[in-house]
Amino acid sequence: MHRQYIIYETENLKRNNLIKTLWIVVYFVVLIWSGINPKDQLTWLLEVMPAIIGAILLLATYNSFRLTPILYFFILLHCIVLMVGSHYTYAEVPLFDWIQQALDMGRNNYDKLGHFMQGFVPALLAREILIRKNVVNGAIWLNVFILSVCLAFSAFYELIEWWVALAAGGDAEAFLGTQGYVWDTQSDMMFALIGAIACLLLLSRRHNYQIQDITLIG
Repeated sequence: MHRQYIIYETENLKRNNLIKTLWIVVYFVVLIWSGINPKDQLTWLLEVMPAIIGAILLLATYNSFRLTPILYFFILLHCIVLMVGSHYTYAEVPLFDWIQQALDMGRNNYDKLGHFMQGFVPALLAREILIRKNVVNGAIWLNVFILSVCLAFSAFYELIEWWVALAAGGDAEAFLGTQGYVWDTQSDMMFALIGAIACLLLLSRRHNYQIQDITLIG
């Protein structure tokens, strides 16, 4: 049994190291690509900054509070969404230009994907922290807290966009990405809420299994 446990731990360590290496490689490849001749330098910096700050925080907490694999995966996916938007600007991502024309939409809706992820991924992160730190008792209150955190985060991000717009003036237009839509702020928060709800409905059970595994390992 002891030998089998050592073999299991060795294989688990190898798998984790491989996943970590792939995460880092994909992150930096997309980050470097996004910074090569972006549509707007200021927009690139503003949009990619959350991904950079997030990566620094993940590195700083990797040993003290290692997250579940599913959460690391979706954080990377969210970073990629931010980097693609930073390269083209959210209003001019080519794939969503094609979708806009194919579906006869009035605007490029890549920013709505970004705000959907802004609810989806923070919901998974908040869920993991709240469960592992035993902050909330009961599934109902857990979900209430998660949705509240996501909405608060989304609202605060809209405040940041407003402050940046005031500081940068017309240069922040690409960062805001409103495309003339008067209800852009409200719809951004709605998509974040939809993303958070989708996360809870789709991933809660699988997330629970991974939290149990990482808690046992820790």
